[in-house]
Amino acid sequence: MKKIILKLRFGLLVAAFFFINLSQAQHTGDVYVDDKGVMKWGDDQSEVHGFGVNYTVPFAHAYRSARKKGLDVKEQIDRDVYHFSRLGFDLYRIHVWDTEISDEKGNLIENEHLDAFDYLLKKLKERGIHYVLTPIAYWGNGWPEPDEETPGFSHAFGKDKSLTNPDAIAAQENYLTQFMNHRNPYTGLAYKNDPGLIAVEISNEPHHRGTPEEVQTFIEKMVSAVKASGSKKPVFYNVSHSIHLADTYFTSRIDGGTFQWYPTGLGFGKELKGNLLPNVNEYMIPFEDVIKKNHAAKLVYEFDAADVNKSYMYPAAARSFRQAGIQIATHFAYDPTFLAYANTEYNTHYMNLNYVPHKALALSIASEIFHELPMYTKLGVYPENLEFGNFRIQYEGDVATYDSNEKFIYTNTTDQSPKSLKKLESLAGHGCSPVVEYQGKGAYFLDKLKKGVWRLEVMPDPVIVQNPFGKNSLDKTVAVISWKRNRIQLNLPDLPGNFEVEALNDGNDFQTTAENGQFLVSPGVYILKKAGAKFKPEDFEESHPFKINEFVAQEETVDQTYVVHQPVIEIDEHTSLKINATVVSDKEIEKVEAWLQNGNEYEALQLQASNTYDYSAAVSEKMLKNGFLTYRLIVTTTDGKETFPGAVESAPDAWDFHSAETYQTRIVKPEAGVSLFNAATDSRDVVRAWNPNNQVVPIDSETSEFQVKLEKLFSEDVENKNGEPVYDYSFRYNFSEKTENRKLEAKDTLTLEARSLSGKTEKLQVALVMKNGAAFGKVINLQPEISEIKIALTELQPVKTVTLPRPYPGFLPYYFQHAYDGAFELKDAESVQFSIGPGIEKPNLQQPHSVGIRTLKLE
Repeated sequence: MKKIILKLRFGLLVAAFFFINLSQAQHTGDVYVDDKGVMKWGDDQSEVHGFGVNYTVPFAHAYRSARKKGLDVKEQIDRDVYHFSRLGFDLYRIHVWDTEISDEKGNLIENEHLDAFDYLLKKLKERGIHYVLTPIAYWGNGWPEPDEETPGFSHAFGKDKSLTNPDAIAAQENYLTQFMNHRNPYTGLAYKNDPGLIAVEISNEPHHRGTPEEVQTFIEKMVSAVKASGSKKPVFYNVSHSIHLADTYFTSRIDGGTFQWYPTGLGFGKELKGNLLPNVNEYMIPFEDVIKKNHAAKLVYEFDAADVNKSYMYPAAARSFRQAGIQIATHFAYDPTFLAYANTEYNTHYMNLNYVPHKALALSIASEIFHELPMYTKLGVYPENLEFGNFRIQYEGDVATYDSNEKFIYTNTTDQSPKSLKKLESLAGHGCSPVVEYQGKGAYFLDKLKKGVWRLEVMPDPVIVQNPFGKNSLDKTVAVISWKRNRIQLNLPDLPGNFEVEALNDGNDFQTTAENGQFLVSPGVYILKKAGAKFKPEDFEESHPFKINEFVAQEETVDQTYVVHQPVIEIDEHTSLKINATVVSDKEIEKVEAWLQNGNEYEALQLQASNTYDYSAAVSEKMLKNGFLTYRLIVTTTDGKETFPGAVESAPDAWDFHSAETYQTRIVKPEAGVSLFNAATDSRDVVRAWNPNNQVVPIDSETSEFQVKLEKLFSEDVENKNGEPVYDYSFRYNFSEKTENRKLEAKDTLTLEARSLSGKTEKLQVALVMKNGAAFGKVINLQPEISEIKIALTELQPVKTVTLPRPYPGFLPYYFQHAYDGAFELKDAESVQFSIGPGIEKPNLQQPHSVGIRTLKLE
């Protein structure tokens, strides 16, 4: 009891220091935009930097889901905002669901949504996090559910009419003034007077279709409505839609423009494969001259590498934003922790510290980029721009790092050592490094409190068990959280050998002494002290972004046995093969086995654990002959046996075992051809611009054809009417999983099975794209009759690489301009790019074109 009381007093004392410090850290005075188009802090005239996330718990699906689950919305906000602070965010943005907090006339309704939002702003302020608010979303409140009947003007008029209907415009004017005058009961400040609010973005993605005069009149009315409240906040407007109106936007009384970036498109439905760094090489704004002429500032209200479960993309995107002169940015969207198990809010996005720690730490590094990299810095073209300042980005291994002497952050296992262990003050990591060897799967944070005394915070272990980017539901689990104990070893000069370890977070009474820097650790917060070091509560520096015993994490959610395993698609005969699986269970795991068959050969292997979750075993030589290697994984727990795939509660040798599901690997002769594309199996994974006439059709019992039928090669983009026409339709398939276990040295020919569907000769460019984004291809002629066309690899010449998936907004470059000038390297090829357009005579570009592709092989 005495220990509990001491801990409570300790926490209260530190809490007082903590909140006093952060309130002092807030800038005072309104932000302004200077005559060079740079946002400055009003108190000290320094340049504004900011980075953070969008987060939606006070509204719509997130709010409803919390209520359905019987959760306290404000408690969930507390938990997530702590993680924002822990990741180093200092900015928040959201498009407010006006439809939930207004009526048809634009009167503000002070209800549970606005109350939760006000509470969120108060908690952000306590953590030193500023905000950009977008009062009007124009959205219904349903997504991904059906819209509800809501009282707001957006529901009554819809987006299109809201931009043109006089009653809707009047409602918005009324609403904006009332919104800025609203007094937050938790801070005592009206929004217009809150130093935490640094800018106002009028509305979310307005998509104007009117004349320049009509649009300018609308914008002026909205700006006037904000200023009618007495607000002196900078007013921003979305300018990345209908960009032919750029002059109209920036000659209106706005202080700056807002942008978004979805460099990998949206809604692919599964994880995109391959190196996507070319997609974030540059953020090119075609009307930059208009912005500079009008001395306007720039901010990014939303961005994400959608459908990508990798970390390397975020620091690269942040770099490109800073090179484009953008001062602040917010990722879209941070999953509320209570929803992240299902990823229902926006299934094409997935971001949360507990569930995807490598991606969350990548945002932490992106925040450092926004605060360290000067605007308009020129860093060259990919791959020259992967190391700059204190930052390093790697596609192989999916690693991004930040090392500033005092701070070291890494997103995945790295062999990079900090510049100076002696100067190191804080570390955040996932995986292992020369400083930390950790066997768990969660993030961890180390903060130096004084010489010989460190604070260690360890998050629980996430395991993604299903595709998080697919069709999701609150009843579908895409990831689980495990609270296992994992071994950790630290290599810090001022924590030598056997140091003391003591838990601090509530409900955690663990104490031990590390042996040669090693000990077992569960999720929680710990003080690490070298022998003889003294530490008292008043020693704690209040400048740290946490209370010393503060800990927030998703509770254990593992409710059954899960096996995550992806079989190798194809290997050469007698090539070594390992079976790797991640296994997590709510029961104690006693054994993991693989039972294999290839023809008349059988084998049973016991997989060995390399850590708490990951198991592997090498397949013996006798099983690696030409044929189909089929196998199952059997997990024995204290509750019995389960067989995978299928999670069958039995083993294959049981009399009543009835599952026919197996994993399979094709074992082929080394001289056999390599399938790079097969329409029958691969069409769903083709990355392409949407076209309603694309389809896959069966030809016979074994053959299918991927058909592309185009009315014309170029259609005007209503969002970019002045854009230069690009007469090209390209689509791509990543074949790296088919080739990574094949020997390719002796392969020298591409064999394409395809035809023209138009009744005439069609031209098709076939190109292989290397990991570095360079493409090498050849234009061929397709005839109406199906045929096999041979292309020697020596015939492939440098061709343009199309940025696929197509990024959003659409004004971003169609082609990726890489810096590679070397030769084609087959070992580095990972995708095939098919293009309709190259080689077609100019008079025929806008004529209909159609092709059918069946297979592409490497022989």
